[in-house]
Amino acid sequence: MASGEISTIRKRGFITAWVCDWGRLTLDSVEAVGDLAVFIYRTLSWLVTRRVRWETLLPNCYQVGVLSLPVVALTGTFIGMVLAVQSHSQFSQIGLESRLGAVINMTLVRELGPVLAATMLAGRVGSAMAAELGTMRVTEQIDALSSMGANPIHYLVVPRFVACLVLIPTLTVMADFMGVVGGLFYSVAILGIDKFQYLHNSKEFVGGFDLFSGIFKSFFFGAAIALVSCYRGFHCSPGAEGVGRAATAAFVQSFILILIIDLMLGILLNSLYLTLWPQGARLF
Repeated sequence: MASGEISTIRKRGFITAWVCDWGRLTLDSVEAVGDLAVFIYRTLSWLVTRRVRWETLLPNCYQVGVLSLPVVALTGTFIGMVLAVQSHSQFSQIGLESRLGAVINMTLVRELGPVLAATMLAGRVGSAMAAELGTMRVTEQIDALSSMGANPIHYLVVPRFVACLVLIPTLTVMADFMGVVGGLFYSVAILGIDKFQYLHNSKEFVGGFDLFSGIFKSFFFGAAIALVSCYRGFHCSPGAEGVGRAATAAFVQSFILILIIDLMLGILLNSLYLTLWPQGARLF
C-alpha cells in the first residue's frame, strides 16, 4: 500500500473520530438538558401540589440567608469602594466628580449588587448543596428515602429551592445597601466629594425602577442556583471525585446561567423602561 493511501486512510479515520466525538457530545448535551427539564418540572410540581414542611425549610433558610449575610455585606462594601476609586479617576478628568454618587449607586442597584450577591450564593451555598446531595447519592441515602416512601425531590430539593428563591432578594438588598454605604464613605471621607451633591445626585438619578430591576433579577438568579446545584448533586458520579466534580460544576454552571439571565433580563427591563418613559434613559 502506497504512503499516499495510508495518509488518506489516517485522515479519514481522524475525521470519523472527530465527527463521532462531536456527535456524542451533542447527544450528551441534549440528554442533560432533557434531564434538567424533567428535574425542574418535578420540583415545581411538588412545590405547587404539596406544602413545604417548616422543619425542613427553616434549617435551609438559616444556611442560605443568615450564614451568607457576612460575606455578602463585606463584598458589597468593598465593591462600592472600588467603584468610587475607579469612577473618580475617570469623572475627575471631565469635571463631573459631583455626579459620582449617581454612577456608583445606579451600577450597584441595577447590576453589581444582584450579580455579586448571586455569585456569592452560588459559591457558598450552591457548591455546598451539590456536595451534600452528592454525598447522599453516593452513600445511597437518597435511595433509602425512596424506599421508605418519602419523595427525595419534595424532601430535599423543594426546601432548598424555596430558601434560595425567597432569601436572595434580601441578600441583594443587603449588598446594595452596604455598597452604597461603602461608596459614600470612600467618596466623602477619602476623595473629599461634597456630601450634599453626592446624595442629591443619587436621589435625582437613581429611582425605584432601578432598585426593582435588581431585585427582580435576583429571583431568577436564586431559582437557577438552587435548581442547577440540586440537579448536579442528584446526578453525582460515584466516589469522592464525583462529589468534587458535582460541586465544581454546580458553581460554574450557576455562574454562567447568572450571566446569561442577567443579559436577557437586562435587555427586557431596558425595553420596558423605554416603553414606560419614552424620553429615554437619564443622561448625566
